Amino acid sequence: MNFLNNLYLLSLDAAPLLVMGLVLAGLMKAWIPNALLERQLGKPGIGSVIKAALFGAPMPLCSCGVLPVAMGLRRAGASKGATVSFLISTPETGVDSIALSYGLLGPVMTIARPIVAIANAIAAGLLTGWNDGKPASQAEAATTSCCSKRSAAPTKTSWREGLHYTFGRLLEDMLPWLLVGMLFAAAVQTFVPAAWLAEWGRGPLAMVVMVLVGIPMYICASASTPIAAGLLMAGVSPGAVLVFMLAGPASNIAAVGMVHKELGRRALVAYLGTVSTISIAAGLLLDQLVSLFNWEISGGQAHQHSMLPEWLAVAALVVLAVAAIKPLRQQTFGRLLNA
Repeated sequence: MNFLNNLYLLSLDAAPLLVMGLVLAGLMKAWIPNALLERQLGKPGIGSVIKAALFGAPMPLCSCGVLPVAMGLRRAGASKGATVSFLISTPETGVDSIALSYGLLGPVMTIARPIVAIANAIAAGLLTGWNDGKPASQAEAATTSCCSKRSAAPTKTSWREGLHYTFGRLLEDMLPWLLVGMLFAAAVQTFVPAAWLAEWGRGPLAMVVMVLVGIPMYICASASTPIAAGLLMAGVSPGAVLVFMLAGPASNIAAVGMVHKELGRRALVAYLGTVSTISIAAGLLLDQLVSLFNWEISGGQAHQHSMLPEWLAVAALVVLAVAAIKPLRQQTFGRLLNA
């Protein structure tokens, strides 16, 4: 019963941001020319990777909601390195989570979080794009996706066509991994309690545990912040808490599956390896600095709260359910978007 309740609550948390991500991806597809994206993010190298990291860092998207936007960028011409960079920097931080971090965790954690997030993104992007001489193209994206047997999407579309695409083909591509990820996340939340995490409070082993728990888990940057405050109050070190706040939002089972399918094995290794390594290194460094300078870091109000009204989350979940069932989607969305 707890598992089903956690699955429902996680679905409510994910649904509004996933809908927002699909809408944003559809509007980007319609309004941002593919040529512009390919010119800015399509060339392998440090320039496109840094641009993607800085472009994604302030966006208030979670590890679930960022997937359609990242996939849209890739299929519009972004390089593998830029796509991975955007995929990491966006969910690890954002204007909403930075504000919440300052209120619950104080200035030190608020500053450390976006700095390490951007470093994570750039490093992973460079590793992914190393020796990758071929920029992404619409044709390449079509052949590497599960939509390869279908015709490629047009370069220029209306906003209606963009939303048809993201709530149709794009959602179909993501749906199996999203379902697996949500089921796994609910299992982690049900059977791995925070009290157990608090027992592994300090040192490298604590940070490894945070990575192992955080990577497969679905949690948004904002939602991870009050949990982090609670972990601090339970005795977990600031460095281990930082690792949790980085590894949790940066990845989940859905993101892992999509990275492997869309970008390949090397991108997946760079994605997971960089998030794990740099997060742990940053956590160890933060604990050393806290000890050296006697910084006071303590959790504030550690209760988790919904950032959106429940009716809006339920409505978003219904929208996703309708969009996931093709006959219902064709009837409902077709009438709305063609009106």
